[in-house]
Amino acid sequence: MGPLKPDVAQLVIGLVCFFLVFGVLGALLLPRIEKTLAERRDATEGGVERAEEARAEAERVYEEFQAELSGARHEAALIRQTATEEGAALIAGLRAEGQELRERMLAEAKVRLEADRVLAEAELREDVARLATELAGRVIGEPVAGLPRTRAIADEFFAEHDAKAGAGA
Repeated sequence: MGPLKPDVAQLVIGLVCFFLVFGVLGALLLPRIEKTLAERRDATEGGVERAEEARAEAERVYEEFQAELSGARHEAALIRQTATEEGAALIAGLRAEGQELRERMLAEAKVRLEADRVLAEAELREDVARLATELAGRVIGEPVAGLPRTRAIADEFFAEHDAKAGAGA
C-alpha cells in the first residue's frame, strides 16, 4: 500500500471525513461568509449609490445657485442701467433748470443794469447841469441858477448831444 495504492477503508474514511467537514463548513461557515460578503457588497454598492445621489443633489443645488446668480446678475445690470438713465435724466433736468435760472438772472441783471444806467445818466445830467450853471455864473460873475431859461438851455444841449450820439452809433 503506498500513496499510489491506498487502502480502500482509509480511502472511504478519508472521503467520509472530508465530506463531513465539507458539509459542516458549508452549512455553518458558508452562510456567514456569504452574509459578510453581501454586507460588504451592500456597503460598497450602497456607498456608490449614496455618493451618486449626493453628487446628483450637489449638481441640482449648483444649477439652482447658478440660475439664481444669473438672475441676480441680470437684475443688477437692470438696476445699473436704470440708475444710469435716471442719473442722466436728473443731470439733464438740473442742467436745463440751471440754464433757465442763468437766463433769468442774466435778464434781471440786464434790466437792473439798464435801470442803473438810466438813473446814473439822469444824476449825471443833473450834476452836469448844476456844474455848468455854477461855472457860467462864475464866468459871468453873477449867479445864473435862478434864471428861468437856464434849465431849458441845459436840456437843449443834452438833446443835441443825444441826437449826435444816436447818429454816430
